[in-house]
Amino acid sequence: MTFDATVNPVAYEGGEAVFIDTEYDTWNMDPVALEKAFEIYQEVKLIVVAHLYGTPGKIDEIRTIAEKHGALIVEDAAESFGATYKGVQTGMFGTESVISFNGNKIITGSSGGMYLTDSLEDANKIRKWSTQSREDAAWYQHEEMGFNYRMSNIVAGVVRGQFPYLEEHIAQKKAIYERYKEGLKDLPVQMNPVDFANSEPNYWLSCLIIDEEAMCQTERGEKDALYVSEPGKSCPTEILEAIAAFNAEGRPIWKPMHMQPIYRMNPFVTRNGNGRARSNAYIKETGAVDAGADIFRRGLCLPSDNKMTPEQQDVVIEIIKRCFR
Repeated sequence: MTFDATVNPVAYEGGEAVFIDTEYDTWNMDPVALEKAFEIYQEVKLIVVAHLYGTPGKIDEIRTIAEKHGALIVEDAAESFGATYKGVQTGMFGTESVISFNGNKIITGSSGGMYLTDSLEDANKIRKWSTQSREDAAWYQHEEMGFNYRMSNIVAGVVRGQFPYLEEHIAQKKAIYERYKEGLKDLPVQMNPVDFANSEPNYWLSCLIIDEEAMCQTERGEKDALYVSEPGKSCPTEILEAIAAFNAEGRPIWKPMHMQPIYRMNPFVTRNGNGRARSNAYIKETGAVDAGADIFRRGLCLPSDNKMTPEQQDVVIEIIKRCFR
């Protein structure tokens, strides 16, 4: 479960991503499924792990598996800048790591991002590639393929100007999460999980998942969704439509990559094995669950802008309550 920017670079380089299922504890990569994937695809030597909605994944378990199989880690910390795992900020655990400064992130320059590595050689190579691979010559000299991936000085300046406010933004986002958690506590819903024993998220987005027994009848196509409203029940589409009527924006949970048309034929591994090779009868018999698809079906992202007032948030909470009446 991630945005496709995590996956596309693999395709750019002619590779094929093997998708790992999500686990319910953090909504991030399932270490059990990851270990199973290495049993099936023993030649793979790279793990790309994303921290969904600003909540760190199970870093220790994933790093242990990486070391066991001699695999490198690319850490997609695009959504989790400022979040910590056992006191260390995300972005510090990968062999290479990335952070986003897109317009919707907790620190933003409207675009751009940050590349993190402990290797000076890698850093210099990235700088060179990102500026069209210009050689150190008085004229334009090019000896290898380059790219125009530079962040402008203006964008960089905006980002640097926001750095001192990171902790303030996290505190604002946490207050929004806590208000939702308290305001929705009597409904058949759960907030996106936080592993407080090991991590402190940046609370980038507050999300909820509806209890299975409280889901009304609903079906999703590729671009549209239908539902039947039922007393005491609701679904993500109904809630999103209700809050949109009051000019508040929510979104569905990220649609898992293995469900995307462009990547639907890629390998997909659950904790019970190769998800592509399992029949519905097997899933029913063993209790195997495609966790990512399940969270996508029952979950949604709530309005979470740090400029939202408590009064505005109270309106959103009341609208959600009405959906279950």
